[in-house]
Amino acid sequence: MMETLSDQITRCLSHPVFQKVAREAAAIGSNVYVVGGFVRDLLLGRDSKDIDFMVVGSGVELAERLSKYRNFSNVQIFKTFGTAMLRYGELNVEIVGARRESYDPQSRKPAVESGTLEDDLRRRDFTINALCISLNEQDFGQLTDRFGGLKDLADGVIRTPLDPDITFSDDPLRMMRAIRFASQLQFKIDPVTLAAIQRNRERIHIISMERITEELNKIILSSQPSVGFRLLDQTRLLEIVFPELHALKGIEERNGIRHKDNFLHTIKVLDNISPNTDNLWLRWATLLHDIAKPQTKRFDPENGWTFHGHNFIGTKMVPQIFRRLKLPLNEKMKYVQKIVNLHMRPVVLAEDTVTDSAVRRLLFEAGDDIEDLMTLCEADITSGIREKVVRYLQNFALVREKLKEIEEKDRVRNWQPPVSGEDIMAVFNIPPSRPVGTIKSVIKDSILDGVIQNNREEAWQLMLKTGQELGLVPQPGTEVPFNRNENIGKD
Repeated sequence: MMETLSDQITRCLSHPVFQKVAREAAAIGSNVYVVGGFVRDLLLGRDSKDIDFMVVGSGVELAERLSKYRNFSNVQIFKTFGTAMLRYGELNVEIVGARRESYDPQSRKPAVESGTLEDDLRRRDFTINALCISLNEQDFGQLTDRFGGLKDLADGVIRTPLDPDITFSDDPLRMMRAIRFASQLQFKIDPVTLAAIQRNRERIHIISMERITEELNKIILSSQPSVGFRLLDQTRLLEIVFPELHALKGIEERNGIRHKDNFLHTIKVLDNISPNTDNLWLRWATLLHDIAKPQTKRFDPENGWTFHGHNFIGTKMVPQIFRRLKLPLNEKMKYVQKIVNLHMRPVVLAEDTVTDSAVRRLLFEAGDDIEDLMTLCEADITSGIREKVVRYLQNFALVREKLKEIEEKDRVRNWQPPVSGEDIMAVFNIPPSRPVGTIKSVIKDSILDGVIQNNREEAWQLMLKTGQELGLVPQPGTEVPFNRNENIGKD
């Protein structure tokens, strides 16, 4: 038998966390409600680990009483704001007193004062987030819907409870949140609300880049990120918050030859890769893989439109974009750079004869990220010509087979040189210098090109030969390979 809305709520509220909150709120004579995203997700059948409780009264007093239960942990109370955060097992619990808000035009931080249940629901961003469930004895489990949130949930619509111009002007981050919810939930934004976002788009300038990027990350991680990016473009927020991506838009034609719209291509690739990875940084690499195409676009009468070197220029743009968006300037950024830099290499392999040498070099440069790189390259096939898509996928399958074969045979993923710089300096009794780097490069290239095998003995002989060609003289007793752990020149 199909579960009714009432059954859903009853089953949910049987959890001990709701029982304890209800009991302690009653003990201090305050009404308490479950409100916001948890209620929305409950009604949509989505899992949520974040629960917001709204108290008509003191949220701090309720939190202090709950902190005495051993089930509640990591208790943080913010008396100035009348809020508290706690953990209950895997659940993140937030408690806040009901409030009304008023805004200064130069800030999204409101002036706050205590309010009623109605005041608190009116200040919510969207109707689907203004639903609440009572935990009070007189109406336990009753759903309150002041603004038609249930209908909007059923219709899949994002709409503000009040005048959207006021809602977005008061807190412009809500414009990003509307688009993020549309992308996450696959909802439509109400036309009146959507028009208000475009009218108020310049207000986004008062929002910190960290908060904007937090919403961008959530859009990127949604199941169909193109929904969010199309809405950012439609509302003209994209050109403000992400001008580099906006610059990919448009098609140019010369001599009857057109190139594709690289913005639409990029978000299509992002959609393609999303079912195959939840890795935020691979998705960022996907979003940025063609980011330098506007700078590298050229028209050749014989070959048409070209974007030569866009992967290299794109690699240099990544740190600038990460710095502006306040994304981490660490190994995550370097990973994105690496994927952007290498994303054309498997394509070239798929188009040409797959040689062992080319595969070795790809494995050497990609290392443990080779699987992510191949996943991006397969998602990058967006042609509308089915035969072309099939051909590329078949070729990529051959590249994958060759990668596996070469890795098993030559062990070049995360390759370490069988002869080290210390070995070279000791053998020829020289300090750190250019000849050391030259010999290491010759050994590396010879292994990757298949001239010698990836083992110490052959690399050692090549080191001696190359050193002597450079005019270096090996120390006595070093002409024959020996175990790396033995001392050079030992009798």
